[in-house]
Amino acid sequence: MTTATRVKGAGRTNVDRFLTLLRVFLIGLIVIGLLAFIWQQIDPGNPFARWTHDGEAANRLTADQFQGLVVTGLSQGAMYGLIALGYSMVYGVLGFINFAHGEVFMVAAFTGFIMANKLDDAGYWEGGSFIPAVLFTVLICTLVATLTAVVMERVAYRPLRGSPRLIPLITSIGVSFFIQNAVILLFGPGAKSYPSNPDWLGEKRTFLQLEGTKILVIVVAAISMAGLWYFVERTKTGKAMRAVAEDKEIASLMGINVDRTIVTTFAVGGAMAGIAGILWGLLFRSVIATTGFLPGIKAFTAAVVGGVGNLGGAMAGGVSLGSAEALAPLVLLEPLGVDGVSQLRDAVAFTLLILVLLVKPTGLFGERLSSEDRA
Repeated sequence: MTTATRVKGAGRTNVDRFLTLLRVFLIGLIVIGLLAFIWQQIDPGNPFARWTHDGEAANRLTADQFQGLVVTGLSQGAMYGLIALGYSMVYGVLGFINFAHGEVFMVAAFTGFIMANKLDDAGYWEGGSFIPAVLFTVLICTLVATLTAVVMERVAYRPLRGSPRLIPLITSIGVSFFIQNAVILLFGPGAKSYPSNPDWLGEKRTFLQLEGTKILVIVVAAISMAGLWYFVERTKTGKAMRAVAEDKEIASLMGINVDRTIVTTFAVGGAMAGIAGILWGLLFRSVIATTGFLPGIKAFTAAVVGGVGNLGGAMAGGVSLGSAEALAPLVLLEPLGVDGVSQLRDAVAFTLLILVLLVKPTGLFGERLSSEDRA
């Protein structure tokens, strides 16, 4: 045995063995769940299905049900991806996670609630005037979310520029609670409902028979992502953002206004959260002061799953997370006889995060960090 081999063997600790065991367990659970699901689809009364379902035959998932789960996962994942873009952009530039970003999304959802009800009272939230009303609401929500993000950066984060990263991180949590309680003070703790969408929006369309609301969410999210990619990759401001994300000092020496670029980053991230907020309202038609908390945490999870600082990875991570939430409970857990699978959606999201970090710590598409963060 060579010296290098001995050193390599000596570096393996009990923690490493535990993580390996956990990795094998999670992957094995997925494989067994998938095989059980496939067998259950072929023969709902197979011996394994009867064993996991207390002697009764399992329920076969129909093609329409499976398609519905996929579309639900894509639409919800698209919103996670839009929120995750803000996390990735801010982390790529400043190197810290803005946990108050979920509240920017919530503020946009509340703005959408106010606008939608005002337009409904005026008779514009129906018929042929619905599309212009929605576009106007999206514009207002985006502007309010952008302003919220910019004020947040100016008041809470800019004075802490250069401080240890733990300080702005804790500050972001404080900002999150402040915004939540401010909304409760203004609107009360109860849920606020959006007006009913027009009947034609809920109809199933295309040869896939998809609900119109979900088609709207997926299309708007795709257009927003494409617009953001063009902005970041093809415009002068986008190139400045990438330069600041790579190295602030060198970017400053090249004549780039770092402060203005950071504000732009917050503004663009806020705009994406604003679009997600109104889409959330149209899809679920209800909003409360804590609406931004769980979607914000899941969007952060999506950003990590896709690769921190990677915009394409953030969107892909959001779609992956939403799809896993929708499919895994019925495709992986129900065939194994787990009860109450519909209540385990959140557990699935964070289990996916653990699995990705165990298998590929840099995320599915790799991190894009500044030179300081890579050091």
